[in-house]
Amino acid sequence: MAIAGIASGALARLVQQSSVIKAQLTTLAAQSADGRRGTWYGDFAGEAARAISLRGEIGRRETHIAGIDRALGTTAAAQDALAQLSSLAQGFLTEAGKITTADSTRIASLASGARDAVYQVAALLNEKQGSSYLFGGADTANPPIPSPAGIMGTPMATDIAAAVLSLAPGNGAAVLAGTLAAATGTAPGQTPFSDYALDPARGGGEPRPTTLTGDGESIGTGLFASRNAAASGTGSETGSWSRDLLRGLMTLANLTPGQTAAGPDFDAVMTGVKAGLKSAMTGLGEEAGALGLSESRLKAARTRHEDMGLALNSQLSDVEEVDLAATLTALQDTQTRLQASWQALSMLSGLSLTKFL
Repeated sequence: MAIAGIASGALARLVQQSSVIKAQLTTLAAQSADGRRGTWYGDFAGEAARAISLRGEIGRRETHIAGIDRALGTTAAAQDALAQLSSLAQGFLTEAGKITTADSTRIASLASGARDAVYQVAALLNEKQGSSYLFGGADTANPPIPSPAGIMGTPMATDIAAAVLSLAPGNGAAVLAGTLAAATGTAPGQTPFSDYALDPARGGGEPRPTTLTGDGESIGTGLFASRNAAASGTGSETGSWSRDLLRGLMTLANLTPGQTAAGPDFDAVMTGVKAGLKSAMTGLGEEAGALGLSESRLKAARTRHEDMGLALNSQLSDVEEVDLAATLTALQDTQTRLQASWQALSMLSGLSLTKFL
């Protein structure tokens, strides 16, 4: 039997009020637990569009930061490789400076060391950071020198060897011309470099690879094995620090003590070798310097994105998160109100039942 008047009277209103207070308590309890206004964008009271926009911008900047971090890891590895290549060039430049027609005792050991250094250069040009080749240009998945172990058997190496072995009185200039022609070849298979690196439509002509640092913003970070990326090439006969270095080392690798008999022509060849090694060092220094500037710009861009990300996260916090102290206070107040509502409901229910009886 229904109790007359309760359904539309004070008791019904009190039940409804208690339900509203209980719902508020549930919401406040959840907010005090995780600090968020709600789980769904609909919980943000008209701020959903702003929250979505802020999250999108934060995500975009985090993506740029991740890309910059990968690039900085790659450039650090590249700087190390450039430093080792420069050290090789400097070391053999110093040793070549000690060779004279009057003292041929160093030539055999110098030639042996130069042969080993050629393989070391090939290994450094094939250095990787993760799965990406540092000197591959845009072709980071494949080695720029496909067969480093066979580098001394390439036409470039064998042509240089033939030119050096022909050294005799009166043909010093011809020897240098022969080594230069061999070092500057661009036909597939002529040099140790990959077909991709030599193809003018691909690696031979592509722009320097860049790292995206913002909308419409990018910084050059890529390097090439067969040609300069940022170095001017001024003073280089081959136009490339890597070719200068390999030409010099391959020339030294084929010298024999008996060739000092060529006198001034031997000296001319050694002068050419030293000039090439100096040019290689200059080019390597320019590449390292340009890469260093790129690293500075990458770090500045990263800092900019990081600072903006902090500001955006602060704005997002204003939208999505609650004032925890105020929420806890409201939670306690709502609990008190709910308890009072339940007490009033209990009393009213008792009075209504007594009246009915």
